[in-house]
Amino acid sequence: MVSGFVTLIVFILALGGMIFVHELGHFIAARAVGVEVEEFGFGLPSKKLVTLFTWQGTEFTIHALPLGGFIRPKGENDPNIPGGLAAANPWKRLVVLFAGPLMNLITAVIVFSFLIASEGMAVPGSIKIESISPNSPAQQAEVQSGDILLAINGEKVTDIQPAIAIIQANLDKPVELLIDRGGKEVTIVATPLSSRTKSEGALGVALGYPTRPATFVESVSGGFTITGLQAATIVYLPVALIQGVIAPEEARFIGFKGIFDMFDVAVEEDVTSRQEVAAAQTTSAASTPRPTNWTLNLIGMLSISLGVMNLFPIPALDGGRILFTLPEILFRKRVPMEWENTVNGIAMLLLISLMLFVNVMDFVNPAQIPIP
Repeated sequence: MVSGFVTLIVFILALGGMIFVHELGHFIAARAVGVEVEEFGFGLPSKKLVTLFTWQGTEFTIHALPLGGFIRPKGENDPNIPGGLAAANPWKRLVVLFAGPLMNLITAVIVFSFLIASEGMAVPGSIKIESISPNSPAQQAEVQSGDILLAINGEKVTDIQPAIAIIQANLDKPVELLIDRGGKEVTIVATPLSSRTKSEGALGVALGYPTRPATFVESVSGGFTITGLQAATIVYLPVALIQGVIAPEEARFIGFKGIFDMFDVAVEEDVTSRQEVAAAQTTSAASTPRPTNWTLNLIGMLSISLGVMNLFPIPALDGGRILFTLPEILFRKRVPMEWENTVNGIAMLLLISLMLFVNVMDFVNPAQIPIP
């Protein structure tokens, strides 16, 4: 078991890193277009502990709450201050506002590109047992990570979904699994259980495809593809809810506790898989399981969520501020700054209230975190 302290450290570093990268994007863009930045703070805006140094008019500080960071552009809400953000032309403001979410999306591309490079490209045509859940029917039947699933009940399987369909059609019945283990065919009988939850899986196995080494181009293009598809899925989510394609309980918001629980599961799985790899290497097992990377996957997914959600046209978020620049670009008429500040202020209070509600619900009605 991984201690909660280890998960807490990973949680703080990962979530804080995503927020920091977001603010770093705003900072780089602001300096690039000539907008002065008065402060770059490490940690959430709170009590300032120390000023590290000052560079080209920007004070770099450390704050009491060590989570992420923030920037304080000069004249952020006052267009009468020369060299400030509000006084810049709308195109420069757009660059600064887009840069934060863009940095989160670039982070996701890097993370998924690294995962593809380290794990390889999937080769469809056969099915690999990626991992086994503890105390599952598969573990009791001595199925091993790294086994290649050739057939179920005599029916050859080459794709994951048809294999799952056969298993689901035989709940609470013994099924015969033909396995390729280190070049030798082995027959194993296991019973998928209807009593196990969807997240646990009837057999308790994670299925994947064997892989081959990925080229640099494949890794980078795959990183862009995964990021793009996941971003599009998040954008489509409100439409899917309205259409009834996704049930509301399957798309609920989660707060810090919910995210912590996700990291708890991911870190536990990653540590366990690496222990299994070490044990297999020590005992010279016929097939060595591959370590999982659920934590990195989670960081990539959360980076996409942070980037895309910030681009939604909601006042107080980057997307809402972008929305206020459009009349100036399209009609050359700026929304009065007093109106914009008032709307953003009210929206910020509503967002804080929503965050409080979501975080309370994480304790009252915890989200069901699926086991990888």
